[in-house]
Amino acid sequence: MLHWALIFLIVGLVAAVFGFTGVAGAATNIAWILFVVGIILAIVFAITGRRSRL
Repeated sequence: MLHWALIFLIVGLVAAVFGFTGVAGAATNIAWILFVVGIILAIVFAITGRRSRL
């Protein structure tokens, strides 16, 4: 999950450099959502003792 967040963040940054503000905004929003979900899942797995299959 965090891998995809990093990919969308990079896409957003590249789009921002080239001036595609709509694409950059959408990609960074998706990256933020995936990052938050990934952190929440990591915390839940740490509390419950499960290990992810990464």
